[in-house]
Amino acid sequence: MRPDARAWFHSRTTSAASLEAVDVDALLHAKRRAGARVSVVLPARDEQATVGALVADIAERWMRRTPLVDELLVVDSDSTDGTAEVARAAGADVVSTADVLPAHGTRPGKGEALWKSLAATSGDLVVFLDSDLRGDVAHFVPGLLGPLLTDASVHFVKGCYTRPLETDAGTDPTGGGRVTELTARPLLNALFPELAGFVQPLGGEYAGRRSVLERVPFAGAYGVEIGLLVDLLGLVGLGGLAQVDLGERRHTSQSQEALGAMAGQVAATVLARAGGLPPTAGGLLTQFRHDGEGFVPRSTAVALDERPPMLSVPEYRARRAGLAG
Repeated sequence: MRPDARAWFHSRTTSAASLEAVDVDALLHAKRRAGARVSVVLPARDEQATVGALVADIAERWMRRTPLVDELLVVDSDSTDGTAEVARAAGADVVSTADVLPAHGTRPGKGEALWKSLAATSGDLVVFLDSDLRGDVAHFVPGLLGPLLTDASVHFVKGCYTRPLETDAGTDPTGGGRVTELTARPLLNALFPELAGFVQPLGGEYAGRRSVLERVPFAGAYGVEIGLLVDLLGLVGLGGLAQVDLGERRHTSQSQEALGAMAGQVAATVLARAGGLPPTAGGLLTQFRHDGEGFVPRSTAVALDERPPMLSVPEYRARRAGLAG
C-alpha cells in the first residue's frame, strides 16, 4: 500500500461494529448543534422479502424513539413484486424512479435510483443502504453518520465489513465480495492507488453531505459506488473521505453470471475515469452457457451510462432554492 493510502487507512478508519460502540447521545447533540437534517435512502428492486423489516427497524429506532433520521425514503426501481407496498406499510415514503424528474426519463439500475433520490429528499446528510440487508444492522445508520456529524472535514463515509458467502456447502465467513476482490480492488490499486485503503469500495452502505453528492455524476447500474468514490476523491481529496467498520454484512448472494455483468460495469466505470476507455466503448459483455449440446453466447450491456451532477439539473436547483426560501 502506498504511504498516503496507509496513513489514510490508519487515520480515517473508525469502528462502529455494534450499537454499543456508537455514542448515540453525542450524535444527537452534534446533529442539533449543526442544525442538520438526515435522509436515509434505500434503493430497491424486488426486495419485498427484506425491505419491510429494514424499514420498520429504522423508522422505529431512529425516527420515533431517537430522532436521528428526519426522512426515510425507498426508491422503487420497477419492482414486479410487492416491494413498494411492503415498504410503505413498514413506515417509509416510497417513490418510483419513473415519477422523479419525469422530464428526464428513467433508466434501469441502482445508479438511477440513487441519483434520483437526491431530487426526492431534503436532508443535508444522506445515508444510503441496500434493501437486501439481513441480520442485525441497527447500528449501520448511526455508524455511518458518526464521522460526518463529528468531523466537519469528512464529506463522504463508506461502510466496511466482513461479508459471509452462503452456499449449499455451508458458509464461508469472509467469502463474499467476489467482484471487489477480482475486479474493483485490482483496478483501484493500479489506477487510483490512493484509494487502496478502502476495504469495501463497492459496498452499498455509505453516507455523504448533499453539498458534495450533488456535484458529482452518478454512474448507472453497479458502477455507481466505485464511480462516486473516484469522483469524490477528485472533488474533496483523500482527506475528505473516511470509512467505518460496521462488523458483518449479510445479504443475498448473486450468481456467477450476474457477478460477471457487475464486474463489467465496474470495469467500464473505473477505466473511463482513468481515461482509458471512451464512454461508448466496451458496450457488451459476452458470457457463455452450455445447453447440453454446445456453448450459447449471451451478451449484456455494460457500457458506461451515467447521470450528470444533480446540481446541473434546473428542476433540482429550483426545488433547493424553494426549500431554502
